[in-house]
Formats: sequence, structure tokens, C-alpha cells
Amino acid sequence: MNVANKKTRIFCLAAAMLFFLAIVGGGLYASGLMSKETVKKIAEDKSKSLELEKPLTLDEKVDKIVAAMSPAEKIGQMMMIGIKGRDANTDSLYMLHEYHMGGIVLFDRNMESKEQVKELTQRLQEDAAEKVPLFIAVDEEGGDVVRMANSLTSPPAQLALGRTGDSTVAQNWAVKTAKELKAMGINVNFAPVADVGSNDNRSYSRDVDTVTEFVRSAANGYEQENMIYSLKHFPGIGKGQMDSHIDAYKIEAERKLLETEDFVPFRAIIDEKDPANYFIMVSHLNYPSLDEKYPASLSRKIMTGILREDMKYQGLIITDDMEMGAVAKHYDFKELGVRAVDAGADIVLVCHEYEHETDVYNGLLKALQNGDISQERIDASVKRIVMTKLRHLL
Repeated sequence: MNVANKKTRIFCLAAAMLFFLAIVGGGLYASGLMSKETVKKIAEDKSKSLELEKPLTLDEKVDKIVAAMSPAEKIGQMMMIGIKGRDANTDSLYMLHEYHMGGIVLFDRNMESKEQVKELTQRLQEDAAEKVPLFIAVDEEGGDVVRMANSLTSPPAQLALGRTGDSTVAQNWAVKTAKELKAMGINVNFAPVADVGSNDNRSYSRDVDTVTEFVRSAANGYEQENMIYSLKHFPGIGKGQMDSHIDAYKIEAERKLLETEDFVPFRAIIDEKDPANYFIMVSHLNYPSLDEKYPASLSRKIMTGILREDMKYQGLIITDDMEMGAVAKHYDFKELGVRAVDAGADIVLVCHEYEHETDVYNGLLKALQNGDISQERIDASVKRIVMTKLRHLL
């Protein structure tokens, strides 16, 4: 029996039952054995129980899931953390259960073989016990930034791909990478790098049109495999001269130059792609022409003003790792998450130490409880997170 016929049959049965109840109830009422109000209530109750449920829209599903979350669960969804060890041990499971973390990022310290990683990701997903699955991410850019190089087919450096002049190689490598990662239970890749130029081999080119073309092709490859990807590092770190892992650094370029060069690859993807398919990772560098005070990852002017309002980006904004020296040397961890979320970040990334991860979590939860960050602001991010998970992980 097909679905349409099945629904028709159920509807007919429901109608017949209601008709039967009306006849019987009417007879009982006429005989004085049942009051009119009782007959009416029975009919209403049966009508509700037999009423065919209207399927929820995706937005309605998101709203329902978010409404059922506690404040602690919502804050957990807004974090992605690193764990230690190559199995789901007591410490990592405690972080998931106690703090409801919504995402995990894996490093070589967690990865030994394809089979071991698959077992790890399965266990993490099973034990998370949350209302939606975990984001499980990795940095598999290519070149120097790869994971488990002895077991995975590591992509070439993006610069090497860009020098071929053939953007289809970027798409082909994205497809290969996505297939290998997904087979191990990884559902987010922090790639491609959308920076224009760099002091290493992580960028496709110093030419903005080449970078845009190759980033677009890589995005096409990830989308072909239903793999969530992440453009990085907005608003662009190609003009930087210091590694943000080490300390803060200012990119002194004027806004007009940033708009005509560094912004372009990001803007192209925002204009062309479904925002539920990718993240944008924001850098920790300072851009005085955009915000005189705060680095991009803590800047309302950059994340909300430029990304959300000017560029109309509606997808997920994730910070770079909050343990990098560019921010960790200048702010307390309990403060970092609050500043990032208040400025517009949806997900705060903390990659290494459990103490730092719990400090960021507790700082955010306290800010929500005290009213320093509004419930509306938190819900906006959690809805974006849940929407992406429903679209790709369920």
C-alpha cells in the first residue's frame, strides 16, 4: 500500500469512528445516560487522538528541539572542544555528559588508524546523548596541515593546487578528502583556506580571482559529498606577518583594500552557496581599519557588522582556537567566550586543555544566567547550529 492510500484509509477510519461515536453518543444522550457535555468532550478527545499529524517543517523541528533544551545544553551546543586520547575515555565522556558539548575537533593525538577513528567517533556520537548529533571536525587542508598522514590520502598544499591553474583539481581533492573523512565518522572539515596570499603554502594564490575560483571549486566538491566545510580565516590573514598561534598582530591594510582583495573569496561563497552547508572561521588578528580595539574573533563590527549585516551571511560563525596566543595571552578564558558570542560568534573553538574548555563554558553559562548575554542571542546561534545538524547529520 502506498503512502497516499494509507493516509486515505486512516482518514476514512477516523471519520467512521467519529460518526459511530456521534451516533452512539447521541443515543446515550437521548436516553439520558450521558450528558451533552460528556458526549461533546468524548468526541473532541477522540478527534484529537485520531487526527492525522501534520508533518513539521524544518524550521518547526528546529524550534521544537531548541525549546526543549536547557540553558546548559544550549551553551554546550555553542562549543567545539578538543579531547585527549584515542578512545572515548572517562575524561572525554565527562565533558560530553557534564557540559553537553556540541562538537569535537580531532588531532593526531586522537587518530591512529581509520578503524580506530571510526570506532572513536561512533562511541562519541552514541555517548553524547544530546538532542542532536555532534559536529566532529578535523583540519585536513593539505600540505603541512593534515591529520594522520600515514593512513589518509593527504591532499597537496593549496598553493600547489593553485599553481596548476586548473580549479577542478580542488574539487576533485575535496571529494576524495570528504569521502575518507566521512567514512571515519568525521562530518566537518576546517577547509578550504580562503585567504588571499600567505607566508606559507596554505593559500591557493596571491591573486584574488584565482583564490576565489579554487575556493568555489573546493566548496563544490565538499557539497557533492554532503560534507560540511569551513572557509577560513575571515576577514583574511594573507597580509599577516605573525602567526596568531604566537601572539597578536595588526594588519594595517585599509578597508577598501581588504574589501577588494581579502573579502572577495568569502563574499563569493556567501552570495552563491546555501549558508547551511558551511562555517566561516574568524581569525584572531587585528584589523584597525575595521575595528580599532578588538581582534576579528571578538569584534562585533566584523562578525555582526560585516559578516551578518553587510554580507548578509546567515550561516555558522566559528572562532579560531581560543588557546592561540593572539587572544589567550590577553584575555581570561572565562571572558573570551562571552566576548566572542556577544560579538556574533555561534561556536567557540577550544582545542586542547579541559580546564580552558570548562572556563569558557562556565563563563558563557554565567553570562546567560546573569543576563549579560540575552536568551534571544543564544537561541539565534543554537537554532543555526541545530538547523545545520538536521540538514546534514540526520
